[in-house]
Amino acid sequence: MKTSKFDAAALKGAGRKKFLGMSMDQYMRYLFGGNALVALIVLGLITFFLFREGAEFFPKYQKDLALFKASGMDYVQIMRTEVDRYAELTRKLNEVNTELSKQYYAQGLEFEEVNAKVTPIRDYYAEMKEAVIPLRDITREAENLARDTKEMVVVSRTNASNPSYQGGDVLSVEEENQVMAEARETLVGMAPEFTAANEVFSRNLEKLLARPPVVQDEDAQKNMEAFLAAGEEFQASLSLTSGKLEAYDPEKSSVNLGTAVFGFLFGTQWITNSSWQDFYGMMPLLTGSLLVTGIALAFSVPLGVCAAIYINQFASSREQNLIKPYIEFISAIPSVVIGFFGIAVFGTFIRWLSQQMWMDWVPFFPLDQRLNAFTAGGLLALMAVPTIFTLSEDAINNVPKAFKEASVAMGATRFQTVVRIIVPTAISGIISAVLLGFGRVIGETMVVLLCAGNRIAIPQITEGLGVVFEPVHTMTGIIAQEMGEVTPGGIHYRALFCVGIVLFFLALLINYSAQVIVRKYKISAG
Repeated sequence: MKTSKFDAAALKGAGRKKFLGMSMDQYMRYLFGGNALVALIVLGLITFFLFREGAEFFPKYQKDLALFKASGMDYVQIMRTEVDRYAELTRKLNEVNTELSKQYYAQGLEFEEVNAKVTPIRDYYAEMKEAVIPLRDITREAENLARDTKEMVVVSRTNASNPSYQGGDVLSVEEENQVMAEARETLVGMAPEFTAANEVFSRNLEKLLARPPVVQDEDAQKNMEAFLAAGEEFQASLSLTSGKLEAYDPEKSSVNLGTAVFGFLFGTQWITNSSWQDFYGMMPLLTGSLLVTGIALAFSVPLGVCAAIYINQFASSREQNLIKPYIEFISAIPSVVIGFFGIAVFGTFIRWLSQQMWMDWVPFFPLDQRLNAFTAGGLLALMAVPTIFTLSEDAINNVPKAFKEASVAMGATRFQTVVRIIVPTAISGIISAVLLGFGRVIGETMVVLLCAGNRIAIPQITEGLGVVFEPVHTMTGIIAQEMGEVTPGGIHYRALFCVGIVLFFLALLINYSAQVIVRKYKISAG
């Protein structure tokens, strides 16, 4: 049955009339319902593409780690670790030499005098560097063999995946396995030579540590004693390296998907664009983010909550009109401006303060760097205060006035009423404010990128409170710093999306925790 033009026009007019005849409530329902649907769709698209881009990381990382082990590079890594640790040890000795030279120059001594005073340390440093040469040469020979084997396999697989490649240097799976098995066998055969060189190195190092140069300066002597203690600890651990090489099984070279996932979530190294091997371990970034966030909350929670209590319960109208807009105005300051303030003012002031004579009683002063976790955390606290303040004051405002009036009628002071009635009643809202402040801080990018120091290492908890002044890197900072430099679709690109997924789940956990806490306190209050 066909519809005439008249009928179509009538139906269209009826629909327009029906739409124009809706009430204001119906208009609002369609408007806000449509916006909520759009927000839900956008959130779904973000989630979908985030997981889609990061999903391929773990299979690729698994293949990369499998090739790392199959080519014998994990065996050579045992040797490299010892040589690298010794290089770090000798750097500490060189720092003693550099610091002592600076002190002598500060005293007004000439170059010849300074050179004469630090010559014993320089000669000692040269002996320390020379002692490791035989061990380092064997390690480099093993490195070259393992690296060449891996590169041969990578080139072969790259050529095989290129349909237009017509060359003949493409290895079959059997040939790849044979080449890598021969490389592992050759590397294991170098173990006796490495062990013999390691024993000689251990004896020479023990002799060198037994006759350190004499240092007259008190501070330099402390640094020298710290170096000698680290050297003795390193020398005692040399036998462990030979034991690890002996326990190595060249046949166990398989890596499953669980190993890749575990390595990403709990790995202690984030190394990219390396000529040796790339590692993607989250722990340095996660611990750096948590350290900076903890510092920020340690300042922002007391300041924000106490300010909200004072403004709402104790301040006069004049104080409220003066203080409240200024606190809320902080949220309007761009994060990049706060970051510049941290570099130019806050970080510089903290380092200057640590160098003052009357601050010598602090064990970890003076500070070498102005950009560290404390600088970033202090600035993030400034950014989190408006969020915590505003939401905490709203929670306090929602406390029924009858509670306060009843408490005053019973003879309680204003302070007692606040501590025992107002705050306990509003505690669920205050905790929610703190958790939202936590989410605001851990998701911040620009400030931590500019002010945290960007050193990818797990903070040394053994340093005590001094750990807060260590440079760190964060999850948001690494994404912002490296995303523009990676190749789309590559393993590094996928790894950054996986970091974003961890942040995504962390945000979900924060919000879920806030809802659980609010629900718990509501049940308790009921």
